[in-house]
Amino acid sequence: MPAEFIWKTPIELFWQVRNAQTQKQIEAGVIDAGTRGSVTGGKHMDGLTAAVANLFRFDPEIVFQIHHGGRLSLPGYYRRTKDWDLVVLHRGVLVAAIELKSQVGSFGNNFNNRTEEAIGNAADVWRAYEEGFFGHIRPWLGFIMVLERAKGSTTPLGDSGALFATDPIFHNTGYLDRYRILMQRLVREKQYDAAVVVATAKGEETIDEPVFDLSFANFEAAIAARIAYIKALPDDAFQADTLPV
Repeated sequence: MPAEFIWKTPIELFWQVRNAQTQKQIEAGVIDAGTRGSVTGGKHMDGLTAAVANLFRFDPEIVFQIHHGGRLSLPGYYRRTKDWDLVVLHRGVLVAAIELKSQVGSFGNNFNNRTEEAIGNAADVWRAYEEGFFGHIRPWLGFIMVLERAKGSTTPLGDSGALFATDPIFHNTGYLDRYRILMQRLVREKQYDAAVVVATAKGEETIDEPVFDLSFANFEAAIAARIAYIKALPDDAFQADTLPV
């Protein structure tokens, strides 16, 4: 199904909720009522989260336990737990864990934080998996990044400031390109099984997908493959062999 049918409305809702939250906090005299105010209000990613959840409901031959909203804690190795935005289970097996992030404005301040979160969350899960916290069936991790398409996110950045030579792939890139490079590399190295990086211009509800391998269509196909894999597993694959809670 084309992206506009599944994802257009959630992207529109993303901007509507952000704008409404910002205005509400401005009217209330909240100090952080700029870009940060619309984030701390929450809910702006709910439409996208629900759209992803619905992808796990398309197949009538299998029923998943789909959880989003509230605290969805999974065990870690370097820390006790990490809350994920969307968790899907089937017969006690972790089918998928998906994180959804956004960035509107403040590109320089937040890029490194988002990068460190994406890398660290995946590393924590895989180390916990190696220790047996998720049983013998390998978890499936997904990541969605929605970035405001603006001059600040697309303009190439300078290359000064590093004490050593940097990877040439980052030369003359803006934040949108750098998110693309980040997620492409994380997927290729199997830190995430699928990821999305999209840009959307404020007030336009556009969906700009720089590369296909980080598109919504590719993400949908990856989830369909995960569902097919879980369906094909024999009954004895779902034996409870995780560590006790």
